[in-house]
Amino acid sequence: MVRVLQVGRVQSMVAAMAAAILLIAACTPIERKTHVGEREAGPAAYLPAQPSVIPAPLRAMAGDVVIPVGVDVTVGAEGLQGDSAQAASANTPDSIAQYFVELLSRTTPIRPKRAQHGTIQFVLDPKAAGASSESYEILASEKGVFVSARDPRGLFYGAVTLWQILNASSSKGAAGIVTGRIVDEPRFAWRGLLLDSARHYQSPQFIERFIDAMALHKLNVLHWHLTDDQAWRLEIKKFPKLTDVAAWRVPAGAAPAADIDPATGQPRKYGGYYSQETVRKLVAYAARRNITIVPEIEMPGHASAAIAAYPQLAVNAGASQVVPADWGVYENLYNVDDSTFSFIEDVLTEVMEMFPGTYIHVGGDEAVKNQWKASPRVQARMRELNIANEALLQGYFVQRVEKFLDAHGRRLIGWDEILEGGLGPKSTVMSWRGIEGALAAAQAGHDAVLSPAPTLYLDNRQSALASEPPGRGRVVTMEEIYRFDPLPAALGANQQRHILGVQANIWTEHIRTEDRVFYMTYPRAAAVAEIGWSDPRHIDWSSFTQRLASQFPAYDALGIAHASLLPQQQVLSSTKRNSHELKLCTEKLVLSLEDDAPLIGPRAVFLVDIMNPCWIYEGVDLSQGVSLTASVGQLPFNFQIGDAVKKIPLPSPKTREGELEIRLDSCQGERVAVLPLAPAVRRNDVTALPPVPIGAREGRHDLCLMFTRQKVDPMWAVDSVHLSQ
Repeated sequence: MVRVLQVGRVQSMVAAMAAAILLIAACTPIERKTHVGEREAGPAAYLPAQPSVIPAPLRAMAGDVVIPVGVDVTVGAEGLQGDSAQAASANTPDSIAQYFVELLSRTTPIRPKRAQHGTIQFVLDPKAAGASSESYEILASEKGVFVSARDPRGLFYGAVTLWQILNASSSKGAAGIVTGRIVDEPRFAWRGLLLDSARHYQSPQFIERFIDAMALHKLNVLHWHLTDDQAWRLEIKKFPKLTDVAAWRVPAGAAPAADIDPATGQPRKYGGYYSQETVRKLVAYAARRNITIVPEIEMPGHASAAIAAYPQLAVNAGASQVVPADWGVYENLYNVDDSTFSFIEDVLTEVMEMFPGTYIHVGGDEAVKNQWKASPRVQARMRELNIANEALLQGYFVQRVEKFLDAHGRRLIGWDEILEGGLGPKSTVMSWRGIEGALAAAQAGHDAVLSPAPTLYLDNRQSALASEPPGRGRVVTMEEIYRFDPLPAALGANQQRHILGVQANIWTEHIRTEDRVFYMTYPRAAAVAEIGWSDPRHIDWSSFTQRLASQFPAYDALGIAHASLLPQQQVLSSTKRNSHELKLCTEKLVLSLEDDAPLIGPRAVFLVDIMNPCWIYEGVDLSQGVSLTASVGQLPFNFQIGDAVKKIPLPSPKTREGELEIRLDSCQGERVAVLPLAPAVRRNDVTALPPVPIGAREGRHDLCLMFTRQKVDPMWAVDSVHLSQ
């Protein structure tokens, strides 16, 4: 029988017993050896000490006494407060204890009090258990609860685990923990999220909240994507135009083009940047949460914004001085003159002053070589350097930058394309085109981080529900992420040691608002955290979802917008469907796209195959005929997709404005209705076209909806279709 021990002033022993029951009922199976005075938690047993701990700890043993934690429980800290190891970190036992107190106060009715020696004590001890600097131990006994670690990073994670336990068990001013012991350490050193602030600027306050949320699940690397074709977000004092010019753009579409700034008489620009002072504050803030910020400065491609600010960096003379607003892959590359490398080295010098971590990410992906191939100046430079082709020229580019970083005590990391031209000896590869880049890197003796698309790309939708925010059209569920194994079986033991860890990426082309960034990230980031931290023997989907459910109240209390645990099934109406509920005619390049209007307030979201904007309303009963009303919107075709744009069908319109055609049974079938688009042409938001009748036919039929048009831009999209008798 479980015994209950009073600790602190508990407002209600009934509440404490309820907490104990919760702990026992909501527990997680775990298999470890027995310690003196403890019962073994074997395969058929449960560990009440961690009902909702995510990621699952390495080892945990449970006793048979419940320690209630009262509303005014005391929290203390001890150990090497001024030690040099802590000086290198941002945390001390005192600051960690205070973080724990504040976190518990924000998410539970408990209001802990600080004391020199508390019922809950945080201890920095060089002899504490664990082989990693992130290891920690929690010992709960009748004498109190002790969290110990030999490094402040481990002590911080012990605080996070204890908070999760008490947060999950809190009720009416009390919580509880079962006597026992947890010894924990991570599987991988790199457990990251990429945040794309280039496509859409997020406020420093949001980034602090994003860092806070990462810390709750022991994620420890924030890969910060700061430069791309559409913006340069980082202040570089030597090159002020990078923020004066390259941090701002006019968004694509007719609505932003018509939004005239009275101060300039030109369309209003959108953007922002991070000053060096702001960056240093964010880096320090992240360090207090055990998170290293790795900046990404893209090169040699994704350079359009920088080139708009400083056209001399371009391959071609007369480069555009306007920051573009299209998504996709531009052909703009940096040239390979010595002056360009001087620019890059000056930029990286200031970057290194702001970001003290080991790694600097240099991008390296999607560098289309057409400009290099066509440039006499670049070709002459290749001959001068005895470089045979453009892939090797990129290798020269990356290796030259790596040597500069190495000379300053830093390490280069880049996307897996950097493998194609050869790597310097200390380069690290981030594999996004599947896991093959990581395999090749590890086999060649290079470290690697696994970040494969589409599984770990969080701009993919979490479900097919129409209520989902905009994003890539593919659905990547939390379960798909959770079942990803970051350690490929194809690698031998020596090669596996080169896998640093795992990272999920939040690209924001289609994630315009800060709340949507949170929603697309959580709770899927919790799955990333567990596969990055936990022993693979503890990876269990059923257990994970059980533990995750009790995290949601904490998310809500901390203002973390999130999707539901398991999305509901979509229920289709027989009379009205929106674009997400219609069937797409093809699935070549499917996106869930937000309208460009209205500028303020909610906007429509369309599911569309941009290579073939066409939808099918399946199984319509035409036995008595129907009246069809379609609501449509027009979107800017702001996609750099190369020659693929020539493959987009353009059915010939009968009028200058074009039409929405309705065809029977297939998109080549009988045309049974035509809806002229003239009423919608001058509107930037959604327009309901006048209803059209569709004559009676025997049985059920599919209706294909497709637009006629003269050009790809703008792109028409179906918002919804309503059928009535």
